[in-house]
Amino acid sequence: MSKSIKISLWSTAGIVILVILFLVFYMIKAKSEIAIMTPLETGKVIDNIYVIEDDFVNVYIIREGKKAIVIDCGNDIETIKGGFEKLKIKPEDVVAVLLTHSDGDHVKALNLFENAEVFLSHKEEQMINGHTSRFLFFGNSINVSKYNLLENNQIFTIAATRIEGILTPGHTPGSMCYLINDKYLFTGDALSIKNDRIDEFNHFFNMDSETALESIEKIKNLKKVEYIFTAHYGYSDNFKQAISEID
Repeated sequence: MSKSIKISLWSTAGIVILVILFLVFYMIKAKSEIAIMTPLETGKVIDNIYVIEDDFVNVYIIREGKKAIVIDCGNDIETIKGGFEKLKIKPEDVVAVLLTHSDGDHVKALNLFENAEVFLSHKEEQMINGHTSRFLFFGNSINVSKYNLLENNQIFTIAATRIEGILTPGHTPGSMCYLINDKYLFTGDALSIKNDRIDEFNHFFNMDSETALESIEKIKNLKKVEYIFTAHYGYSDNFKQAISEID
């Protein structure tokens, strides 16, 4: 074996070892960050809003008569199925899935909703078409071929529900909050709620924490919100109080 081949093999082995070490560190750190999350228990939250606890993720459901809208669809399809059964809601009655972003724990159960249109921010498409990686060379994906892309502040109506998509980048470039009927704000991973106050989301999972802070300031300035719902940290029924306590 020539010297150049040996050097090449050692270099390749070194790179592989570094990647493995990085992945091990990432998994350990991710597990510790997930451990501090406080999702809601499966059940009715308020009014016509329900939640399914999928391990560390909140999957929200808005009922409008016999129709339903889902905000983020969770990580484990069997857990989500069980949650729908417990709530006595049929997945086939879901007419729309609103994705706050494209991370796996928010999109993996998409196939459960065969009758639903899928919506996400146009800025998030870069995360699922290979143009932008989540970290290193790992990208996001969603298991549907058709989806609707939303502009910032785009307003549309589904099943008599008024929806406004509000771009709140930082966690990912195209993270989007959804304001429902000018009253209920679903924030995905744009922020957390701790001790009844709005706080930053876990920096470890943010692609750009500085931009995420700017998005929180943007959320603070929303005028009509009464309730705020997060993907991993529960909700607040007093939006004004929650934002007033930000340092």
